[in-house]
Amino acid sequence: MIISRTPYRISFFGGGTDYPVWYRENGGAVLGTTIDKYCYITCRYLPPFFEHKYRVTYSRIEMTESISEINHPSVRESLGFMNIENGIEIHHDGDLPARTGLGSSSSFTVGLLNVLYALKGVMPTKLQLATEAIHIERDLNRENVGSQDQVLVAYGGLNRIDFDRNGTPQIVPATIKQERLDLLHKHLMLFFTGFPRIASDIAAEQIEQTPNRKRELTRMHKMVDEAVAMLNSNTDIDEFGKLLDEAWKLKRSLTDKITTPEINDIYEMAREAGATGGKLLGAGGGGFILFFVKPENQANVKMRLHKNLCVPFKFEKFGSQIIFYDPA
Repeated sequence: MIISRTPYRISFFGGGTDYPVWYRENGGAVLGTTIDKYCYITCRYLPPFFEHKYRVTYSRIEMTESISEINHPSVRESLGFMNIENGIEIHHDGDLPARTGLGSSSSFTVGLLNVLYALKGVMPTKLQLATEAIHIERDLNRENVGSQDQVLVAYGGLNRIDFDRNGTPQIVPATIKQERLDLLHKHLMLFFTGFPRIASDIAAEQIEQTPNRKRELTRMHKMVDEAVAMLNSNTDIDEFGKLLDEAWKLKRSLTDKITTPEINDIYEMAREAGATGGKLLGAGGGGFILFFVKPENQANVKMRLHKNLCVPFKFEKFGSQIIFYDPA
């Protein structure tokens, strides 16, 4: 039995510049962090006493005779990519629901690759996990995905990630004083909007509109530099929240599918209650929304958004890990 644990992520700035349609011409950059909410993948070779050869448990249970019969796209393509020939059992558990803007799909794929490599007695690098997860999601699953989620959850921590025109990621851990990092954390609140979303569908339209949104995406790219400079200075931390507010206004202008009237209402209620800024996480359409709120205003924001679940979290710095290993 082998178990991997892979964190979910929060993206602050630069989202949209990590799509090939953008970075192949302009390069890209994002700033994001992983949090202490996780995807767990349990895996073992299946004993030869069952009628099925593959058993996959997530929101449903699949039992099949061949890899090609597996419906879950990431499981099917990952098993094929890893050339798994023996019978296998895979079980997924997550701390938070899927399709909610926290990179859960990439956490799943990265964690699955990690546990499959461990099953073979191989220790992959974090870069290998990230780049192979991107290949599986984008090329094999044919999903409309960026490149930041896979890198962030594989590496863990607060990172700036730059993408060159070939899509090669350069990971730069944020060198921020612990007191400053703690101050940032104290100003963040995470709420669940409760609205389901299919990220790939929303991203498809954003990708289509990218050539018409060069001004907005160029500005969003530059915000990464500004945010890093803020965190590495003595600037009033509230400026980070104001920058998030600007980024959200730009993001929701990229396509009308990113936000909804209900999400706009939640955002405005939080602002009226004292939030400096915030953003909907992930591709858009629903899921989790992050707010930057001075500690003295957080009770007011929580009261105003009492219909939405507030989820406490901490920053995480280890990325995808094998937390249990007993291959016998």
